[in-house]
Amino acid sequence: MSDTDITSKDMDGMGPGGTKVGLARVLGPAHIWGLGVGIVLVGEYMGWNFAVGKGGAYAALLACWFAGILYSCVAMIDSEVTSTVAAAGGQYTQAKHIVGPLMAFNVGLYLVFAYTMLEAANAITFGFLIDTVAGMTGHEGLDQRPFIVLAIMFLAWLNYRGVLATLTFSLIITAVAFSAIIILFLSTAVFMGDSPLRHAQLMTDLPYGWLGILAAMHFGLWYYLGIEGTCQAAEEVRSPARSLPFGTLAGIMTLLIAATLTWYVCVGLMPWEYLGQAGVPLFDAARLSGSMTLMILLGIGTMFATLASANGCINDASRAWFAMGRDHYLPEWFGAVHPKFRTPYRSIIFLIPIALIFALGAPLDQVITFSILSGLLGYTFMPLNVILFRRKWPLDTIKRGYEHPFHPIPAILLLCLCGVTFFAVFLGYGSQLVAMISFYIIVSLWFHFWRYRFVRRAAQFTMPWPRPRGY
Repeated sequence: MSDTDITSKDMDGMGPGGTKVGLARVLGPAHIWGLGVGIVLVGEYMGWNFAVGKGGAYAALLACWFAGILYSCVAMIDSEVTSTVAAAGGQYTQAKHIVGPLMAFNVGLYLVFAYTMLEAANAITFGFLIDTVAGMTGHEGLDQRPFIVLAIMFLAWLNYRGVLATLTFSLIITAVAFSAIIILFLSTAVFMGDSPLRHAQLMTDLPYGWLGILAAMHFGLWYYLGIEGTCQAAEEVRSPARSLPFGTLAGIMTLLIAATLTWYVCVGLMPWEYLGQAGVPLFDAARLSGSMTLMILLGIGTMFATLASANGCINDASRAWFAMGRDHYLPEWFGAVHPKFRTPYRSIIFLIPIALIFALGAPLDQVITFSILSGLLGYTFMPLNVILFRRKWPLDTIKRGYEHPFHPIPAILLLCLCGVTFFAVFLGYGSQLVAMISFYIIVSLWFHFWRYRFVRRAAQFTMPWPRPRGY
């Protein structure tokens, strides 16, 4: 292994009561690609189109590209820091080593809430899709709740049984879902003699002016939300220095292609007024193409995308929760590793009812908003994180698996785009934004005045690095 693959033996799978069973290092670059793209690709199948409703088709395209710049910065920064801080917890573990305990605690919660809310949104979409298919076969009014529960329980069981099978499953169904988007584009825009795409008739100017572009940034994040989840697999890949940068950067390139093709096909088949509130826009696009084969393929792709995303969310949320428990930021009980399956099984089980509560009791747009807000708070921390990382440990002091270029331009650009997106969210969901920030302030006070006393301060810094410059 390279120098950047080293993790402390004290950190490697430490569990309650002195348990030394660690997470299994069994993943390769393809699994990282499948994890990152799998979590996000559902955003191409549903959710992104709410940006069309905010500002029209052109606004959604600009939001797609601006969000793509934001997430390209996220991917580059994560690739450098995570290939060096190769431990479960991802951005939480980065914050613990680079910034400090209070920031780490908050970042860990951002991750868990972002992924758990996204998991709930996927389950809602899965139930909606089952109901839609049933309605097409004459069984209208199907109860969606049993399918929502079954989807979450099955994926939780899969995660419980082992990470290799879990992410291999994600890799396969993500590849099918991505291929379905490519096939839909080629079929409608290239191979059909009389293309059904009608951009000239359907495209309109900005219905709400330039303010609509700003408002569309809110749901523009949905094209890419979750790509940063590749960091959570850092302790389970065979070579973090190689696999994490390759899988993450290949993933963001894949998503940029998928997002642009999705926009192009959908706005050529549906008027923006309908597209802006559609539940499953790619499936609707396949139905409007007039091809039964495309409709079946995109129906399968939509199901696979929701399952892959929910599967990855369970994986990532449980790793963040597990890492916080292992470090005593949460009760130590959550830091256990299953002796046979080598998974953080208690964290997996604990988060199931939380996802079910939101999946069964909250509207889809609200769940999406809570996921976006938590993710956005995490992205806002990243510029500070990488600037401090470069300042404390310059390039010549520790070996990195990847060095992101043009520092600090990506960090500054990311911070500016996060500020714009916060304002965009405030325009449509100001009360939710205030409520979530208030929640994080309250739990920060709880951690500072109560929980931090249980943290083993000398044991939480586990990377074999030299003393930070200036200390």
